[in-house]
Amino acid sequence: MFGKMLPFKEKFRAFINNRWLVFVAAMWIQSCAGIGYLFGSISPVIKSSLNYNQRQIARLGVAKDLGDSVGFLAGSLCESLPIWGALLVGALQNFIGYGWVWLIVTGRVPILPLWAQFYMELEFVLRKFIMFSLHLLLEIPRSHKWLLSSTYQRKPVLLCFAALESQMCILIFVGTNGETYFNTAALVSCVQNFPKSRGPVVGILKGFAGLGGAILTQIYAMVNAPDQATIIFMVAVGPSMVIIALMFIVRPVGGHRQVRSSDGSSFTFIYSVCILLAAYLMGVMLVEDIVDLNHTVVTLFTVILFILLLLPIVIPILLSFSSGVRAPAEESLLPESQKDGPSKSGQDVNEVIFSEVEDEKPREVDLLPASERQKRIAQLQAKLFQAAAEGAVRVKRRKGPRRGEDFTLMQALIKADLWLIFFSLLLGSGSGLTVIDNLGQMSQSLGYDNTHIFVSMISIWNFLGRIGGGYFSEVIVRDYAYPRPAAMAVAQVIMAIGHFFFAMGWPGAMYIGTLLTGLGYGAHWAIVPAAASELFGLKNFGALYNFLTLANPAGSLIFSGLIASSIYDHEAEKQAHRNLGNLPGKMPDVLLGMDESLKCEGAICFFLTSMIMSGLCIVAVLLSLIVVYRTKIVYKNLYGKSRT
Repeated sequence: MFGKMLPFKEKFRAFINNRWLVFVAAMWIQSCAGIGYLFGSISPVIKSSLNYNQRQIARLGVAKDLGDSVGFLAGSLCESLPIWGALLVGALQNFIGYGWVWLIVTGRVPILPLWAQFYMELEFVLRKFIMFSLHLLLEIPRSHKWLLSSTYQRKPVLLCFAALESQMCILIFVGTNGETYFNTAALVSCVQNFPKSRGPVVGILKGFAGLGGAILTQIYAMVNAPDQATIIFMVAVGPSMVIIALMFIVRPVGGHRQVRSSDGSSFTFIYSVCILLAAYLMGVMLVEDIVDLNHTVVTLFTVILFILLLLPIVIPILLSFSSGVRAPAEESLLPESQKDGPSKSGQDVNEVIFSEVEDEKPREVDLLPASERQKRIAQLQAKLFQAAAEGAVRVKRRKGPRRGEDFTLMQALIKADLWLIFFSLLLGSGSGLTVIDNLGQMSQSLGYDNTHIFVSMISIWNFLGRIGGGYFSEVIVRDYAYPRPAAMAVAQVIMAIGHFFFAMGWPGAMYIGTLLTGLGYGAHWAIVPAAASELFGLKNFGALYNFLTLANPAGSLIFSGLIASSIYDHEAEKQAHRNLGNLPGKMPDVLLGMDESLKCEGAICFFLTSMIMSGLCIVAVLLSLIVVYRTKIVYKNLYGKSRT
């Protein structure tokens, strides 16, 4: 009996420490990291419950975008805390932020914090006291007439709304900021466990984050709650429960020593599940939009969705419990300094010698075949060892790491490669996010009534772009040892074409533009994190990744908040003036001032914006190609050996 139980315990231990189990759990966690994509479903509930106008909802949207992108604290905690600790912080932020929003919307807590209520009451009492004192003087001086004005009488009300809006912005920021912990913990763990498959791993994980909104929306459709505020409660409780259940599984497990010959087929299976999941969600959304389904059918659709999400768990189960599975082949896929922990003094000498070899070797060595290049480098290193031992050569320590080694964030910030990637990402992903934020108005301006179909479509294409970007960028580095940013340049060319279709406004251009822009935008978030980990190392990957994500809101603020909105309002005002131009006097200006939501019609509304976006994508292509040129040698050293 004991003899039979022991192998099972060993297999179960292998299952718990299997890197594929970590990867699958990270995919489930990333499915909960799409809270930001649900803002379009949450904001109408907040708007109707608290009587917000569209401008206030837009401010909440800005708070949401900032919370989704500002992840410096998450990156720092992932370096100083265990992964489960960072995940727990993110789950608590998500629960407290959106849980408090739900309590406010449903009227279960006071709308204002206590300090604001106290301030309002104190201000009201003081104002009444001053008025009473002035009336005792029988005449209020002209300079104090403002105390009785209607504007001042409304100041407590204005303070009430301002305090409530500020509170809601803070809560939305805190709740959405929990996503940064989910993203960082999942990516850091899996990139370390799959150091030679970074493209597919990052693409799949970021893809599930993109699908998170669609998955949570389908679950909410199954709940079928009469109270619309239930979706906020679900966002507060659901992801937090999933994270707490999985937080001890997602961690680095020495995955570089778990390489198997079956890894290729395992990735193929995961890709198949991803494509099936995207197609299924697209079909379900279309059916539920066109046909009025009963609750039983919606529940059945959701159950099938859960089955598809659970399918990848088959891989770690088979790898751990199948009797025919052989032990994993141990391969030294990471530098020794990363595997063995802090280096000793002798190892420091070795690293210095290696850096000296890199500096002194002839340039033609890099052009040799991989096997010959390694022999030549080994010979040079042996000569340097001997010369250093005899005192003939004094080896100088290089200041800071070289590309491909571990950088801190501060060390990376002084490197041109990081800033080239950052600005390329800002131009590429920023223009894509501008389309996502304005897709409803773009489709309305071209005469489409059913605008949310394009929102659903771009979510699916975004997902497939992340999956495809990870896959094809891995082919580039694995089969050709060519820099991964080349794939980013291709994605930006695709986006430039997509923006051009939006500008032209031809029949069907919305569908083609949505397809191309969604694919290109999604590909960025599979390629950039993998490239950053290759060029600047894995040790501080969390901080580097969260710095690069700042390009997203920065691009959206510039392109959407300044360029797109200004051009749209300008064209809308021109059309309104033409339509009202036959009215007498200043009546057009009066009517324009009464309507804050002017609408623009026709391709002209986004023509100039789309052309600017297309041109910026071409600039991003040039920046990406500069990175490609600068990092060719790095990628040959990283991946050239795997081709021999």
